Amino acid sequence: MILRSSLAWMKSIIFAENMIMSILYIIAGLLFLVVGGEFLVRSSVGLSFKLNLSKIIIGMTVVSFATSAPELIVSLKAAMDGHPDLALSNVIGSNIANIALVLGLTAIISPLEVDKDFYKMNWPMMVLVSLVLYFFLIGDGLLSRIEGIILFISLIVFIYYMIKISRKSGAIGVEEVDEALSETSGVKIFIWLVLGGIALWGGSELLVKGAVDIATKLGVSERVIGVSMVALGTSIPELAASVVAALRKEKAISLGNLIGSNIFNIASVLGLTAMIKPISVLDEVLLTNDILWMIAIAVLLLPLVFLPKKLEINRFKGLIMFIAYIVFIYLSYTKN
Repeated sequence: MILRSSLAWMKSIIFAENMIMSILYIIAGLLFLVVGGEFLVRSSVGLSFKLNLSKIIIGMTVVSFATSAPELIVSLKAAMDGHPDLALSNVIGSNIANIALVLGLTAIISPLEVDKDFYKMNWPMMVLVSLVLYFFLIGDGLLSRIEGIILFISLIVFIYYMIKISRKSGAIGVEEVDEALSETSGVKIFIWLVLGGIALWGGSELLVKGAVDIATKLGVSERVIGVSMVALGTSIPELAASVVAALRKEKAISLGNLIGSNIFNIASVLGLTAMIKPISVLDEVLLTNDILWMIAIAVLLLPLVFLPKKLEINRFKGLIMFIAYIVFIYLSYTKN
């Protein structure tokens, strides 16, 4: 009896140590991804100025692609290592978190005004690519190379249209482009690029390893870890920056930026990943639950923006979105 108790105690200690190590892998991976993403953005913008690209081109293409690099590397790494559900759930969970969690919490702290471009261009495109992704997957449970190409081309067309409209109207919302980077030396740009690439790849290795280890040890699917832990982790930088800005009564987040991130996640991250390695659905709950939540929350944004007060997301609306996120996470684990 004593021997059996001792063995059980030892197993518990080993299990706890392994879990702590896996969690540390995830935390370290996320830190590397954040640092790597920042270096990549800086080097990309600096290089773009060297090539004499305009601010609008840099803001709508270079910055947008660079900021999606962490999600792209994680999804690509997961798909290449034989974990397609992690690649898909990472993007689906991130899209849900961007709207329901980041936008919801920020609005609870400080109500947000919504630009008219929301319902003219950004929202329709987000809903469109979300629905296209669903129909691509629901037929055969596979996002093929051809479908990846279609998604990516749709993004290129959308960006071209946005740039054309912005140039005509003069509404160039590219405040995120740091003009000081135009003075950056070529050597520094190269160093940033190398460091960013190393950090992104190292971070993806650690994050995927930690996520798979935790899923295995807890007996839950990789889908659950992807839509919750991994997706939440990749959304933490936006969440932290938005909450701090809202608390300081500064300009918090742009709804257009969050929707743009969701468009890039599907059309760029999944599109490019599928072009390199087709993504198959292993866990059917991704199609019967998770992606439907992503579409529902995207669609819900329109009536929330217009009712009852037009073009404003107040605290009550933010609370609705935040509660929706909590319910989604709860159902994700109960449907495991």
